[in-house]
Amino acid sequence: MRKIVIIGAGAGGTMVANLLRKELEEDEFEITIIDRDEKHHYQPGYLFIPFGIYSKKDVLKPKREFIPEGVEFVLDTVTKINTDSHKVETLKASYDYDWLVVASGARIDPSEVDGMMDGWRKSVFDFYSLGGAQALRKELKYFSSGKIVLNIADVPYKCPIAPLEFVFMADWFFTINGVRDQVEIELVTPLDGVFTKPVATKALSALAKKKNIKVTTQFALDNVNAKERLIESANGKKVDYDLLVSIPPNLGDKCITDSSMGDPMGFMQTDNFTLKAEGMDRVFVIGDATNVPASKAGSTAHYQSTTVVNNIIREIDGYDANPTFDGHATCFLASGFEKAVLLDFNYKVEPLPGMFPFPGMGPFDLLKESLGNYWGKMMFRWVYWNLMMKGHELPLEPEMNLAGKVRRYIEQEAEG
Repeated sequence: MRKIVIIGAGAGGTMVANLLRKELEEDEFEITIIDRDEKHHYQPGYLFIPFGIYSKKDVLKPKREFIPEGVEFVLDTVTKINTDSHKVETLKASYDYDWLVVASGARIDPSEVDGMMDGWRKSVFDFYSLGGAQALRKELKYFSSGKIVLNIADVPYKCPIAPLEFVFMADWFFTINGVRDQVEIELVTPLDGVFTKPVATKALSALAKKKNIKVTTQFALDNVNAKERLIESANGKKVDYDLLVSIPPNLGDKCITDSSMGDPMGFMQTDNFTLKAEGMDRVFVIGDATNVPASKAGSTAHYQSTTVVNNIIREIDGYDANPTFDGHATCFLASGFEKAVLLDFNYKVEPLPGMFPFPGMGPFDLLKESLGNYWGKMMFRWVYWNLMMKGHELPLEPEMNLAGKVRRYIEQEAEG
């Protein structure tokens, strides 16, 4: 009996478990998935909790509901991985493996920033954790005047569009509550724009300007002065706030750093295209745990799952892994007032205008606000719970399709 161990039962690990169980015979392959939390978190839903759209019950379900029959779910904490002996150590036991899938995700660590913990959950909040989103809900509920600063402490971080979503949704929230003219909203980012790609940055910057959201770029956070309610950059620039919404440093799981397997931030060094762990035999990585230059988002993990599963099966059959992952990500960006923007991109091609997923038909508009995109965003939770997490096929190709995208932008990309 050959053994496959999956570390992490979040989006990436769960999809891999479902797909592998469909492909491999139970009497030949034992599949074990290990996670410390028995609840599955729908992390895209955290964004909506501070604005009273979702609550805790909307983003939590039992993980066992999505683990397929024939896969053993172990509720335990992974402490160390030994790739020489092909063994995973946990607090309670150890597990041998023939193939290992690392889907250990990412975590926020506000203690990495000097002074941030002084104001944590007092004047400094986050929405990248369930507890943080709930605490921020209580704070926003009664916030009627002053300055809100959304600061991205460092890169990389989960869901690159989420900070923009928050400030756009904040504009909507304070508008419908009749206090928008008394609330200043500022996005402070270490990037040189609101997004990492030029065409998308231009479109989203125009949207931020339209919503009267100030954007401060190239701000490398050095410290938080909670007493004076200031954030300071490495070059001494200061931004004041009444309420700081932070995207704290995102780090890999502790078991990765404790096993000396990751980069300095604890993310696994991963081949960009095969998703094999670099320098390790029979180890694959998926989702937020990787250090590939793709979005740390659920859609990315969905596209990656096909490559990971196909390559494990190729290795089982005696073939080399195929470099089929192209960095594909598809993201709905909620922009308030029942509208959203859709971005579809990969390593080489940035988000472009057009229609998705069917050329000329949509029903979704790319790089443009629309009601249809908003319903796509809201419908995604049902798709996530009922299709993605159960390993069902979606009408989306793992590799990004250029059909339906505006040709002049594609030609500009080709010309460099």
